[in-house]
Amino acid sequence: MPPRDNGHEEPVIRDNRKIDPETGQVKDQPPAEQPQEAPGDMLEPQDGELAAQLAERTADLQRLQAEYTNYRRRVERDRVAVREQAVAGALTELLPVLDDIGRAREHGELTGGFAKVAESLESVLTKLGLSAYGQKGDPFDPTVHEALMHSYSTEVTEPTAIEVLQPGYRMGDRVLRPARVAVAEPEDAPAASDDDEEN
Repeated sequence: MPPRDNGHEEPVIRDNRKIDPETGQVKDQPPAEQPQEAPGDMLEPQDGELAAQLAERTADLQRLQAEYTNYRRRVERDRVAVREQAVAGALTELLPVLDDIGRAREHGELTGGFAKVAESLESVLTKLGLSAYGQKGDPFDPTVHEALMHSYSTEVTEPTAIEVLQPGYRMGDRVLRPARVAVAEPEDAPAASDDDEEN
């Protein structure tokens, strides 16, 4: 029994010579020997896999970009909030100085170089967003006013600040100190009008 070669009972001989021994001419390689479909078959699954990986990486990058954008917005918002908090704290500490300047102005003591310094200070504080509020005759608003005195009056039709004892200050929408006021409410006239209707 002849020896087996590559699992076949009889040896298989392949002529791999590039020159034909009978004619001496160079042999043409038959197209069947060059498998054309195999690379395509191997590349198609790879292309699909590459496309899936590309889509996954693109989604990851978009997600990271969105997270980074949100992070930057959050940091910027926090930075603005911290700055506002710091400015509000500094302005609050300066309010007693402004009260002293206001009292000196009322008594005519704000003159000369001191007046210039006071005006410069008030100008700088205004640029930082500080504004005073609270005028005599303003309707009383408990969210921005603090009532230190209370009375009744026929001259008002609603709770009204009839005197400003200490001005209020705000920075933007934030109230740093409420205006301290004396409040007058309208006198109770409904009872008297009911008596008139009965007569």
